[in-house]
Amino acid sequence: MKKAFLAAGVLALFGLSLFAQPQRTTKLPEYPKPDLVVELWPDGAPNSNGITKEEYDYGDHVTNVTKPTLSIFLPDGPCNGLAIISCPGGGYVDVWDKTEGFSLAPWYNEMGIVYAVLKYRLPNGHREVPISDVHKAFRIMRERAAEYGFKWLGVQGNSAGGHLAAWSSTDYSDRVERPDFSVLFYPVITMDHSLTHRGSQHYLLGNNPSEALCAQYSAEKRVNADTPPAFLMHCTDDGLVPVSNSIKYYEALVKNNIKYSSMYIMPVGGHGWTDRQFEYRDAWMTALKTWLLELPNVLK
Repeated sequence: MKKAFLAAGVLALFGLSLFAQPQRTTKLPEYPKPDLVVELWPDGAPNSNGITKEEYDYGDHVTNVTKPTLSIFLPDGPCNGLAIISCPGGGYVDVWDKTEGFSLAPWYNEMGIVYAVLKYRLPNGHREVPISDVHKAFRIMRERAAEYGFKWLGVQGNSAGGHLAAWSSTDYSDRVERPDFSVLFYPVITMDHSLTHRGSQHYLLGNNPSEALCAQYSAEKRVNADTPPAFLMHCTDDGLVPVSNSIKYYEALVKNNIKYSSMYIMPVGGHGWTDRQFEYRDAWMTALKTWLLELPNVLK
C-alpha cells in the first residue's frame, strides 16, 4: 500500500496523476475505424527514441510507440478543401489516439474535412523525434492532396499534443512542413517552470531543464509573422494545464498580426474534454465549426 501511495505521489509531482487524461470506463466506446493506416517510415526512421519495450494499445491510448502511423478518415462526400493532422495528448509519455483523435473523425468528416490522426513516437530523452514525425506526416499528406481533394492542411493538438502542434507551427524547414492553420485544444504551450505542465516538460526536456532550454521549446516565444492562424480552446478551471498557456500563444499571435486567430475560453470543463459531454460541448463545437467553414475564404 505504501508503494502505491509513493507511486501516486511521484506521478502527481509531474502532473501525471490519474486525472492527467480522460479515464477509461469498464467498457470502452466503439471508436470509428479509419479508411486507411499509413506507416510513416516504412524503410526506417532517420532517428530513434531508444524505446525497446513492445508497443501496447490499451484500447483508448497507446504507449511505447516506435512505429508511427497516420490513421486517415475520409469524408463520404467531396472534401471542402481542408485537411487536418491530429496530434493527440498524453504528456509525451502516451498517445491518447482514440479519445482525442479517432473520436472527432465523424464530426470533421461531416464538414467535408479530411482527418488524419498521428500516432507519433514519444521522445524518451530524444526530443527531436516527435517533431520529425509531424514533419513527415505533413509530407505524406501533401503528396495525397490531389487524391483526397484538399488544398489547405492544418494541424490539431490536444494537451501535450497541443505543444507538438504549436511547435510544428513555429518550426518547419519549408512550405510543405508548414501547417496552414492550427486547432489547439487545452494546449501545453510554454515550458516556463511556473506555467507549464510539469509532466510534459519532464518527458520532453528531462530533469531540471535550463531556462534557456525551456525558452527554446516555449511555442509562444517562437511565434513570428509567418506563423499560421490558430483557434485555441481552453477552460478557466483547467487544473492540469493552466489557461495562461493558451492566452500566451494567442497574445503572441496578436502581437505578430496573425489575422483570423481566435481563442475560446470556457469557464468550466477542466481538461481532456474533446470526447465527453459537458455543459459547453455544443458551444465549443459550434464556435470551431464556424471558424473552420470560413477558413477557406480566409486562406485563399
